[in-house]
Amino acid sequence: MLRAQAAPAQNERKIPARIDVVGVPMDLGAGRRGVDMGPSAIRYARLNEGLEALGVATIVDHGNIPVPVPESNAARAVQNARYLPLILSVCDELSRIVEESIVRGGFPLVLGGDHSIAIGTLAGVFRARKRQPGLIWIDAHGDINTPLTSPSGNVHGMPVSIALEEHHIDPERSVLVGLRDIDAGERERIKALGVRAFSMSEIDRVGMERVMEEAIAIAGPQAQSAHVSFDMDGIDPSEAPGVGTPVRGGITYREAHLAMEMISEAGILGSLEVTEINPILDEHNRTAELAVELILSALGKTIL
Repeated sequence: MLRAQAAPAQNERKIPARIDVVGVPMDLGAGRRGVDMGPSAIRYARLNEGLEALGVATIVDHGNIPVPVPESNAARAVQNARYLPLILSVCDELSRIVEESIVRGGFPLVLGGDHSIAIGTLAGVFRARKRQPGLIWIDAHGDINTPLTSPSGNVHGMPVSIALEEHHIDPERSVLVGLRDIDAGERERIKALGVRAFSMSEIDRVGMERVMEEAIAIAGPQAQSAHVSFDMDGIDPSEAPGVGTPVRGGITYREAHLAMEMISEAGILGSLEVTEINPILDEHNRTAELAVELILSALGKTIL
């Protein structure tokens, strides 16, 4: 008689031994207020309890990085890159914490805040690892505008460009997943830079599994070689209503989990950030609860 083999314990699935959580209540880069409450919403959705149940031995929560309020600093706005000096000062502090986490053997988990925080996260990863990380950017938007191409001047639409300009990422190892709202200037930059981009149309045609196989191959393949930056507006607003810039026709609940599960199985994940949760627009904190689910899937949680 054949005997069924026991499923591997979840703590055998490359779950980080130490996770450094850092909140960045940034809304300076966005055109709509509210995402500064995102880190608190994620913590309230029982992030720490989920990490403990997953088997993470050490959880170090660094709290929230102080972020200036825009009303008191309006004079420091930069034309067509609003509040950029203030954003960069916050990102400098974030990069320091991310770098220290990696150097000490930790796994940085960054909670946003608007997506401009990725400027700091990627800088810290680059300095700690002494090499450019692969990048999987899951988002409805390309976030690859420059001040010259941006229609709004909001810096949360520019972090990929800034990271490329600062040489913190390599366009040949950068992947954009879930695009469905792209500015004309971004479309041209994506083509000119050679960044691999998967629109929702392509995901519809070939499926999320095939898309993630290619994304992982581009961003990896070495262990801990990739940074994943997940904007919750990448998910369809029927599943994630609490975001500042919702766009219909996004990634489904199961597609999002599949993407995170495949990244976990590949063993390439070295750092993770989740951004753009706006509790003011949410329904009973469901977007933050989904964010916690996706974080746990990325870190090794499985159904069986």
